[in-house]
Formats: sequence, structure tokens, C-alpha cells
Amino acid sequence: MKKKILLPTDFSKNSWNAVTYALKLYADDECDFYLLNAFNATGYLIESMMIPEPGEPKYEDAKLKSEQGLSKLMDMIKFRDDENPKHNFYTISNYNNPLGAIEHIVEKKDIEMIVMGTKGETSSNKVFFGSHAIDVMEKIRNCPVLVIPENVVFKPLKEIVFPTSYKTHFKRRELIHLIDLTKKFNASIRILHISEEDELDKNQEERRKMLEEYFEGFSFSFHTLTNIKVQTAINCFVESRNSDLVAFINKKHAFFGSLITKPLVKSIGYQSDVPILVMHDLRN
Repeated sequence: MKKKILLPTDFSKNSWNAVTYALKLYADDECDFYLLNAFNATGYLIESMMIPEPGEPKYEDAKLKSEQGLSKLMDMIKFRDDENPKHNFYTISNYNNPLGAIEHIVEKKDIEMIVMGTKGETSSNKVFFGSHAIDVMEKIRNCPVLVIPENVVFKPLKEIVFPTSYKTHFKRRELIHLIDLTKKFNASIRILHISEEDELDKNQEERRKMLEEYFEGFSFSFHTLTNIKVQTAINCFVESRNSDLVAFINKKHAFFGSLITKPLVKSIGYQSDVPILVMHDLRN
């Protein structure tokens, strides 16, 4: 069965890097890639009651610019040296805000993975995650998101870090995309427990054993860091081991608060070199 991968783009350098990363990540898979650009008309707010109609000059100008950008992007993909016969591409130009457009296409096309850059053309160099990336990671609850930093160059995944507190419940189906990538690259999983306590309670022990069952047959190991801030712990662990990916389940009201809330995102430094896979608590 073909994989359906959504590639949102604002035609920035970062979004192009995410596209090339996705093509290499899924080089051996039959894939339908959907290149999505959300556009709006100058002088109109997406959320306002005044919406330009198709045919109006401002709407048609914005639509044409979007379609031309997607056409150029397709040319860039075709001109690559490693054109892949297993990959099919479809372009979508959608009048909407980025989050709304992504939500719509994820549902309409039954997308199984979103691959996107960390920030767009207008984001400050001082901000690691742009507001659109944050919105997608936090609010698209029915599809995992793989976020690719601006300067990351694809390399086969050898080690994936999975931070957890063991304090929240999780299901095997929530980890399926992590398991899929692990299997694809024969990668190792490093389960990182960050805690203020030295020992696990009964419930935490049970969840730790569940992970042992879920990852049976794979190379995995458990690691613990105590009395250290979450972002600092992940940062140090990933940098010291030169890990290739950080994957976690974004649970609301969990130990991490939400690992990707804006204040924490701004203070995490390791992502400049490492992609992030955001999975979701399917009960939310």
C-alpha cells in the first residue's frame, strides 16, 4: 500500500529542505506526496467575514502566485539527480490559513505523515519554531508530524531518542510510526526517562515493561537523567550521542506539560541538528 505524505510548503528554503529530506527518508517506499501551499489574498483576513471570491483580481493573483510556486517546486523535484519512479506527486493550492489547509487535506486524503520545516520565510532567525509549525505540532491530533530543522541533511537513522516520564498511559498504536521508522532503518531506540525521583513507582514500572513488550525484537535501551530540566536533559543526551531523531507522544496535561509549548520550544537547542517526530495520544 502506498504511503500518503503531506508536504506543506511556503516556498522557503526550510520547506524545500523538508521536501528533500522526505524524499530521501521514503526513497524505498511507494509514496504519494501531496505538495500543499496555503494562500490568502492581500488585504483580506482568512478569519474575517469578507472573503474574496474566485474571479476577483486579488484572489486570482494570489492563486496564480501559489500555483506558479508549486509548479516551480515540481520542476525542482524533477531536476534532482535521484528522480524516483516509486514516487508520485500532486500539488494542492488552497485558500486558507496553513493550519486549516493542513487539517483539510489530512482528512480528505487520509494522510499518514506530515513532513514540514520548522519555520517559514517570514520567521525570525532568533525563533527556532515558527508559529505555523507550533500550531501543526500541537493541533493536528490525527496525524503524526515530522519536523525538519533548516540545516539538517538526511542520513539514515541509526539512533532514535524517545523521551518519556512513564507517568502517562500510551498504546501500541500510538507508537506505530516510531516502530515503522525503526524497522525501516534497523535503528536503535534510546528510551530516555527524565525525573526528579530516583526510583519508579508501580505504575511507572508497568509502563516501562509495556515499552519492553512494544519494542521487542528491536535494539533498545533505557536511560535515566534526574534533577535536570527536560529541555536540558534532551539536549545533552542527543548531542552527546549524536542521535538522529527525537520522537515523543504529545500528550496534553502530561509530565512535559506539552513538550512543544511555545516557551519550552524556544529554550530547546538540540533541534538545530535533529528532526523531531511528534506522535499523538489518540484518546485526545
